[in-house]
Amino acid sequence: MRVLVWHVHGSWATAFVAGRHEYLVPLVPDRGPAGRGRARTWDWPASAVEVTPQELRALADAGAIDVAVLQRPEEGALLQRWTGLEAGRDVPAVYVEHNAPTGHAAATRHPLADVDAVATGRVPIVHVTAFNALMWDTGGARTLVVDHGIPDPGHLWTGERESVGVVVNEPVRRWRVAGTDVLARVGHHVPLDVYGIGVGALAEHLTGPVTGDPETPSDGLGHRLHEDVPQAAMHRALAASRAYLHPYRWTSLGLSLLEAMALGMPVLALPTTEAPAAVPPAAGVLSARPDDLVMAARRWLADPDEARERGDAARAHVLEHYSHAAFLHRWDAILTEVTS
Repeated sequence: MRVLVWHVHGSWATAFVAGRHEYLVPLVPDRGPAGRGRARTWDWPASAVEVTPQELRALADAGAIDVAVLQRPEEGALLQRWTGLEAGRDVPAVYVEHNAPTGHAAATRHPLADVDAVATGRVPIVHVTAFNALMWDTGGARTLVVDHGIPDPGHLWTGERESVGVVVNEPVRRWRVAGTDVLARVGHHVPLDVYGIGVGALAEHLTGPVTGDPETPSDGLGHRLHEDVPQAAMHRALAASRAYLHPYRWTSLGLSLLEAMALGMPVLALPTTEAPAAVPPAAGVLSARPDDLVMAARRWLADPDEARERGDAARAHVLEHYSHAAFLHRWDAILTEVTS
């Protein structure tokens, strides 16, 4: 079928467009939020096709859009403006909720809960974690959960670099939500390799020498910052670090965490949102006490054998519980149902 889906979250979209359908990915001239088009730092198949608003209108007029996958509250209006189609009435649709509530954790009303198509069940809300489904107030809307599934990057961990790897976008702007203060606290004691968009802004917040050159050796407490590295290259570089730190206080479930585990990396994380389900005790250390994370990091830097054992358990857990094949199969079932 032809599936209209915006490029919103790169890692999730990469997993989603690897299915057996044709994916129509909106593109606007500036590649802004309304239409980013195909990903540039992820590997997408040819079946993910960029379409302009004008091309979408022609497809809609020809009845060639089978289902719309909405991911932001404004996309319903965007769909109607560009195509003349109303989600849940003129075209089957689902709404994917990627995030945990940003308001009161237990009392935030979902922005679509009272929209007629959602409230009457014509457009189901699909959560990416059971935690999100539990915390959002969606009223009488029909809700489903499709756990993340990630393409297997392979067991790439070598742990040859005595550092802790981190993946975080815009860490300074998203300071407490991303747990950047926790990251800086851990970085006060162990070397870090940090990957993501806007990580250069971290330099002034880290103790010890900082370099953007991955080939520069770390003498003592040195950190490396790696700006916006393409996914495949990032996986190879990240897997050289001895362990992975997931410092987020409040996130749905960072796919970078699951990817690091699939690489075979042992994990340090805060026990918040979906992390306790994603990281079993054998795979790492979850603690609300940053000092515990520091102690575990130091232990693994000194003991690569334990780090390897924990990383193997992390990889086994991800392959069993976050299978890409299972993710695509579940989505096939949902898309088939809503289009029937």
